[in-house]
Amino acid sequence: MIDEHAIIDSSAKLAANVSVGPYTIIGANVEIGEGTWIGPSVVIKGRAKIGRNNKIYQFASIGEDPQHLHYKGEDTLLEIGDNNIFREFCTLNRGTMQGGGITKIGDRNMLMAYVHIAHDCILGNDIIFANNASLAGHIVIEDHVILSGFAKIAQFCTIGAYSFVAGATGIPKDVLPYILVSGYHGKTTVYGLNLVGLRRKGFSRDTIKKLRQAYHIIFQEELTVKEALPKLEAMVNNCPEVQRFIDMFKNSKRGIVR
Repeated sequence: MIDEHAIIDSSAKLAANVSVGPYTIIGANVEIGEGTWIGPSVVIKGRAKIGRNNKIYQFASIGEDPQHLHYKGEDTLLEIGDNNIFREFCTLNRGTMQGGGITKIGDRNMLMAYVHIAHDCILGNDIIFANNASLAGHIVIEDHVILSGFAKIAQFCTIGAYSFVAGATGIPKDVLPYILVSGYHGKTTVYGLNLVGLRRKGFSRDTIKKLRQAYHIIFQEELTVKEALPKLEAMVNNCPEVQRFIDMFKNSKRGIVR
């Protein structure tokens, strides 16, 4: 299952049923789990740990040095979970010592062509990035997020679970969970709950109704964060999903897109 034209370092650890296409290069300190398929002309550098049943298409660059001026060859890591898809020309860089030393990708994510994941980013599960979406360094993407084509996220931002970022949108601050954001000409605007996404993910009508109420408190009552938090906390017993809003407000370092 390994093409004769592939170049694989003797120290790389590949499970018995890994498939590797022609002209792919796999360097030292790379580990690849069972069932992973790697197309032609892919470059994978270590230290990289890649889980099971991933698909990596041609011309992807996986585990390359971080694009960081202070990186001096330190031993950092890229860790990838299971059942991910990386399409053509995706680039995933390892972490930096300044950022914790690891870039981490969860499970069941789909990264379309030309997606870039910079150093020290942490991605959860069940995420979709459309073509040319890009992450700067030190970004957290929570579960079930969708980034549309050419979306760009500034460094140190967090994108909350179940949110949707429209095409060509630049994100300068943290994005709350469950919402839809879009931006043009340097201005990012919140357009409501990500209703289509919530329904597709099985959120009940009652839960969506309560999330609408929480959204109204946050975005339409013209409250400060300090004023909004007690109202949101009062909703948690009847709608535990509201806790994600509260946690984002309390943990945000970049500020919230409002």
